[in-house]
Amino acid sequence: MTTTPVDYPLPRARNLIIATLLVLAAAAWALIVWQSSMVNEDEMMGPTMGMAAPVFLAIWVAMMIAMMFPTAMPMILTFARVQAGKAARDQATVPVGIFVAAYLLVWIFFGAAAFAVASAGEALANRSMWLMDSAPRIGGVVLIAAGIYQLSPLKRICLSKCRSPMSWLLNSWRDGPGGALRMGVEHGVYCLGCCWLLFVILFPLGMMNIAAMSVITLLIFAEKSLPISRPVGMLAALGLIAYGAVVLASPNVLPTMM
Repeated sequence: MTTTPVDYPLPRARNLIIATLLVLAAAAWALIVWQSSMVNEDEMMGPTMGMAAPVFLAIWVAMMIAMMFPTAMPMILTFARVQAGKAARDQATVPVGIFVAAYLLVWIFFGAAAFAVASAGEALANRSMWLMDSAPRIGGVVLIAAGIYQLSPLKRICLSKCRSPMSWLLNSWRDGPGGALRMGVEHGVYCLGCCWLLFVILFPLGMMNIAAMSVITLLIFAEKSLPISRPVGMLAALGLIAYGAVVLASPNVLPTMM
């Protein structure tokens, strides 16, 4: 990296980025809350909620904007800070939007993969009574797996990249629009590696489960931004493992089964 980060020449640039991210997240939350009120109980029980792929992906994008934009804000602001420093020295800059779009693209691909797996699972369940009856307990296994992953070395490695925006940028910097695209994708992959199972558990908990989405958002924010990240992560791990064990014993405690 050939540039040294400096403070914003104009504080309003930083405030504009923060306001834009928060407004987009708030609008996405409003859309999700409205959509959840339109989903009936039978649809809520299905992993894809009876949605076609384009509709599911549109809702997925709204979920990522609502849940991940606030938690990704430190990295986005750090990228913008470096670009502001380059502009102050009359060097070529790249719009922050390229970095953000590339980051979001990673989550869209993950959403498409999740929809494909969920659709295949629904198709198999429709042909197998055993699989249909076992679906809640499979959800319990997913919850336990998410809790175990919280304690894994891979989770810690990915989280460390998200918690140190400037350090990561200094070691990963690439100039130009292509560089911004690559960095956005790379950061998205680390973010995905950190949080992917926290989103997978929404399938057994309910994709439109606003309470679960809110708790996951707060957990991700705490893990990425607060000094108590490690104890919060461990508490979440224990909670997920315990809840998963309860689901295995009594599947009806899953929100999608109530």
